[in-house]
Amino acid sequence: MATTVVMVHGIRTSATMWRAQVHHLEDRGVTAVALDLPGHGTRMAEEFTLDGALATIDAAVRDAAARDRVLLVGHSMGGLLSIAYAGSEDRPPIDAFIAASCTAIPRGLALQTYRTLARGFDRLPGRGAPIAEWVLDRTLPPETRADFGAGGYAYDAQDTALRSLSVLDLLAALRRIEVPTWFINGQFDQLRVNEGLFTSLVPDAELIVVPRTSHLVTAMRPRVFNALLDLALARMDAEAERAPSVS
Repeated sequence: MATTVVMVHGIRTSATMWRAQVHHLEDRGVTAVALDLPGHGTRMAEEFTLDGALATIDAAVRDAAARDRVLLVGHSMGGLLSIAYAGSEDRPPIDAFIAASCTAIPRGLALQTYRTLARGFDRLPGRGAPIAEWVLDRTLPPETRADFGAGGYAYDAQDTALRSLSVLDLLAALRRIEVPTWFINGQFDQLRVNEGLFTSLVPDAELIVVPRTSHLVTAMRPRVFNALLDLALARMDAEAERAPSVS
């Protein structure tokens, strides 16, 4: 059986952030599906809701699972949403899971501080975009720089999305994840604070920290991240070979 990789973007970005991964997987003959969540990318005009975001992930996963094994991959907000989805009580049909740059519980003072900073940037000229673009120009390689923001930035959805994340019961969800799981963080990612806890709660989980990388691990070191996708796919293939055949 083949594998489909379903990828969920982070806050403010869109499906275009995954183009380096999509191209890599397609070169390998692996089907890749990069989603746009409500309020982001091609769905910028829609309102972001938690139910709508989880429904978007579920629809893509179930469509892929009708044909293939499924590797679910989420980054940042997309990773947190994917944790909630992968650990939902109805046991969604995924076979492996990668959660990147999302090992922090989005509650309390840390979340409030992030929301306050985001609102402050919104009040700057151009909603702080010139500063963000300056940083991205100096941190992302040419192979991902243009793609990262090609779908636009969902400024209007940001605060609603951040507020929505606070209701997720991530610890309960993590305990219910029963598939091979990789938590991937950049060395300098500010969301590494609970990485040990997250990894300990998933029975078949591994933590991988990518050196010299920030929160944007998928875009800053795309070839390393692509190699980690290959690792997950190899594990899935090996497990499929070991599984007893059904006559």
